[in-house]
Amino acid sequence: MLCLHCLSGLPQTYFHMHGNNPIEKLFWGRLPLAHASAQYYFTKESLVQRLMHQFKYKGNKELGYFLGTLMGHQLIQSNRFSYLDALVPLPLFPSKEKLRGFNQAAVLCEGISHVLQKPVLRDVVRRTVYTESQTKKNRLQRWQNMEGRFEVINAEAIKGKHVLLVDDVVTTGATLEACGQMLLAADAKLSIAALCFSS
Repeated sequence: MLCLHCLSGLPQTYFHMHGNNPIEKLFWGRLPLAHASAQYYFTKESLVQRLMHQFKYKGNKELGYFLGTLMGHQLIQSNRFSYLDALVPLPLFPSKEKLRGFNQAAVLCEGISHVLQKPVLRDVVRRTVYTESQTKKNRLQRWQNMEGRFEVINAEAIKGKHVLLVDDVVTTGATLEACGQMLLAADAKLSIAALCFSS
């Protein structure tokens, strides 16, 4: 998928190795997380942005799976993520997933699952309302746009389990927070992993 030169040039965060990293701090006072991480820094006009564009908007699921395996290999290096029971992809609204042809978080989960050998639970939580893009909203607007937009539909599958909620990009964390609250309300222990962090 990528040559060694490009792979070595990807801007790794190394958040997976450290507690109180910027992703965990993002959720302080918002979600009681076990751990959180994001693999790469996302900046405009970067290789990471080009990869994300190919994956999300050009339908390159093979690239997404490959990026998921990179996430898995990174997470397995850290004992902070060694007690997971299952992976949960952040859900898309059904019409949006149908339009795109896939859920990018689910594709990342498949790659992570291949490395960690943990099941992917696709039918645990769903979006109940179509939400417009978050890209041009501030933090408060993002939260207002996402509040109450998720529901758990199979609480038994996650009750008492440590689940890893997976998304592609974290910016303010509003979407992950709204979904994570529902998972916690279903008596799950929660960690978060994203491919990229856009600060």
